[in-house]
Amino acid sequence: MNLPNKLTVFRVILIVPFVLLMLGGYAQWGWFMAVFGKIADNTDYIALGIFIVASLTDLLDGKIARKYNLVTNFGKFMDPLADKLLVCSAMICLIELDRIPAWIVIIIISREFIISGFRLVAADNRVVIAASYWGKFKTTFQMVMVCLMIANIEALNLLTQIVMWIAVVLTVISLVDYLVKNKGVLLDGKI
Repeated sequence: MNLPNKLTVFRVILIVPFVLLMLGGYAQWGWFMAVFGKIADNTDYIALGIFIVASLTDLLDGKIARKYNLVTNFGKFMDPLADKLLVCSAMICLIELDRIPAWIVIIIISREFIISGFRLVAADNRVVIAASYWGKFKTTFQMVMVCLMIANIEALNLLTQIVMWIAVVLTVISLVDYLVKNKGVLLDGKI
């Protein structure tokens, strides 16, 4: 369990308090209210802070793993899974809070399932598929979108909507790009 893997596990653990804060589960805990008092009034910002910290661990674990040659099978498996769990959890909470339309989340999650299945087929054929720039842009815009929606600042509504639409378009473009570039994986098991 090296440092990058610990950061990945930490990211998964952060999902629990994040979701509780987003959905108000803390209100059921009398001790939380007694200990944190006024903080409960700012749960969106606390949840935003947790989401940002969790997102930053995603940047750190990959950089550390590559720089110090600490890449492991556990990391290869858990890192993308932790990212999907974090972003999908956030977007599902945002549906519950009526801050994002469900159909947008369905598109984004569907893309993740399709790509994950595609990677499984590729891995079964001993083919490694690298992440594309479209996928990285998509992830960046999704993270920014989630942050803006968690903050829920009325003055930034237009910006939030623009970023949301860019994230959706990039989600579709990255899926099409991925499938076109790697269609050989499904056809004959090769790229």
